[in-house]
Amino acid sequence: MTILHDEGQQAIATESRRILEARIGKDDLLPLLERTGEYHRGFWDIAKEQGWTALALPEVYGGLGLGLVELGLIAHQAGRVLSGAPFLTSSYGAAKAIELFGTDAQKQRWLSSLASGEIVGAVAFAAGADPLPATPGAAFTSGRLDGVAKSVAAGLAADVAVVLADEAGTPVLALVDLAGVERSAVESFDNSRLIADLCFAATPAEAIATGQAARDAALQILALQAVVTAHEQTGGAEALMEIARDYAVTRKAFGQPIGAFQSIKHRIAELYGLVELARANCIHAAAREGQADFVTAAAAARLSATEAYDTAARDCVQIHGGIGVTWEIGLHLHLRRSRSLALEQGNSFFWEDILVDRLAGEAA
Repeated sequence: MTILHDEGQQAIATESRRILEARIGKDDLLPLLERTGEYHRGFWDIAKEQGWTALALPEVYGGLGLGLVELGLIAHQAGRVLSGAPFLTSSYGAAKAIELFGTDAQKQRWLSSLASGEIVGAVAFAAGADPLPATPGAAFTSGRLDGVAKSVAAGLAADVAVVLADEAGTPVLALVDLAGVERSAVESFDNSRLIADLCFAATPAEAIATGQAARDAALQILALQAVVTAHEQTGGAEALMEIARDYAVTRKAFGQPIGAFQSIKHRIAELYGLVELARANCIHAAAREGQADFVTAAAAARLSATEAYDTAARDCVQIHGGIGVTWEIGLHLHLRRSRSLALEQGNSFFWEDILVDRLAGEAA
C-alpha cells in the first residue's frame, strides 16, 4: 500500500477532525485531571454517534466492515484533540480478540454490543516494562479467575475484559464478564485513562486460547492496539508541532519572532521529520494487518510514534517558555498523555526487543 490515503479515507479524516475540534476543548479535559473515575463522556458519545466503535468490526455483528487503516485515521484525530477516554483502543482490542479467537457463542454475545458502544471492553495483560509476563498476575482454574490484573486502561468502566492468565504454568487467554468484579482505581497524572486493578475472586471466565497459542494471540491483540495507539500518538505530536510553529511566528523576542532563531526553527523542523516518519510507519503498519510481518510493522510504528510524541511534548513546552508550564494553556495535557500512551501497550524497550527478534529471525 502507498503511504498516502485514498479519497474516501481522506474524507474520514477530514470529517472526524471537523467534528472533534468543534466539540472537544481543553476546558472539557482539564477538570478530569482532578477526578478519579471520570472520563469525557462527550467524546464517547461522539464515537458512538459517528459509528467509530463499529468501524473495524464485521458487518454481521453490526460493524461497518472497514479496517485498521480507517480506525487509525479516527485515532489520529482523537490524539490531536486529546480524547478524554481510552475506549476507542480498549474496546477495539477486546472485540478483535473475541472476533479472532472466540467461539460463535461468544461473538454473538459480545460483538454487537461492543460495536454499538453499548458496552466497553478492556484488555488486561500487564502494564509496565513487560506487557506479556511469563507469569501473569491472574490464575485460571476450572473456568474461574483468581488474582489481580494490574493497571488496566479503561478498567474502571469496562464491562468485559480479555485477560492473560496462568493455569498451572500454562498461559491462558480468558474472556470474563466484569459485572461484580472488584476494581481498585489507580490514580495517575492522566486520570481519564480510567486505570484500575481488576481483582478476581473465583470469577467465572471462559478460555479462548491456551498454551503458546494464547501468547501468540495476546501479542497479536497487543500489536493491533499498539497501532491504534501509535496513530493517536502521531496525532498528538502533529498538533503540538503546529502549536509550536504558530507560537514561534507570533511571539517576539529582541525585536523579531522567536521562530527566526536557529535553536527554535531547527527544533520545529526536527519535529516535522519525526511526525512524518511516525505517520508513514503507522499507515504501513495498519495496511499490513493480517500479514506475516504485521507485528514487525506494528513495533516500528509504535517506536517512532512514541519518540515523536514524547519529543514534541517536551519541545513544545520549552518553545513556549514559562507560559508553557501553566495550567491554563494546557500543554501539560499533551505531556501527560504522551507519557500515559508510552506505557499503555508496553514501553519502548519491549517493542525494541520485539522488533530486533523479528528482524533477526528474518535475517537468519
